[in-house]
Amino acid sequence: MTITTPPARFTDLLAAEWLKLWSLRSIRWALLATALVVVGMNVNAAWADHRNWPGYSEGLRAGFVPTWAIRDAFTDPAMLVLVLAAGTIGAITLVGEYSTGLIRTTFAAVPARRAVTAAKLLVLTPVMAAYGTVLSVVSFWLTQAVLSGRDAGLSFGYPGVWRALAASALLPPVCAVVGLGIGALVRHAATTVAATVAVLLLLPMLFSPDRPWTAFLHHALPVMAWGRLTDLTDYGPLYMGPPVDYPATVTGSWIALAAWPLSAALLALWIVDRCDV
Repeated sequence: MTITTPPARFTDLLAAEWLKLWSLRSIRWALLATALVVVGMNVNAAWADHRNWPGYSEGLRAGFVPTWAIRDAFTDPAMLVLVLAAGTIGAITLVGEYSTGLIRTTFAAVPARRAVTAAKLLVLTPVMAAYGTVLSVVSFWLTQAVLSGRDAGLSFGYPGVWRALAASALLPPVCAVVGLGIGALVRHAATTVAATVAVLLLLPMLFSPDRPWTAFLHHALPVMAWGRLTDLTDYGPLYMGPPVDYPATVTGSWIALAAWPLSAALLALWIVDRCDV
């Protein structure tokens, strides 16, 4: 008598990927440590401004809100840590199985490789989106509470704040999906992490906004798009001087943030069927 095993349903794949994600102790610790570091960096920046406020010039005080107040909520160093952590976590969710050989068992049990990859994406994306939402809201609330002691804090109703919160909440899932897409292409742990860091953090240094084509590439990168969306002034991303020749637009920045994870997800779904395990 032959016993046939019913094919795995997609809900079963989602449940399996959920268990895989949370069974990795390193990911749990990475999420916790990153959250503490990111929020700590931002709160420290707010405390520094609170402490140094009496020594600030009248001009700086007058322009502190919103330019510098929002910077304290989402500082550059904290952003770099968050991007690095999110991209690495996204890469590990796929590359980790290639490194241990578990991917062979997974694909042997479920030959539909695209379904497995889609399940990974559908588990990773909302988890990182929820993570980013909590981080952005907590960071903003704590930093502005500190600055309110000098009457320099922003409220949630200030124009542009919700845009900055949304962009900061989306940054972790965007970077995580990009990391997964690079992992599907490279399939080697160390190389994947290096490539993810290069794409997310080093590429912005190669393109300046001084010329039309380099400005387009510069503004299209995830970190630069996030910078424009969290910038509450009329200038380009992370820019405090006069207007640049080719500034980023809010609409273009939203498109860039959407295009990167979509392209990475499509790459992962396409290439997973075309590479040997």
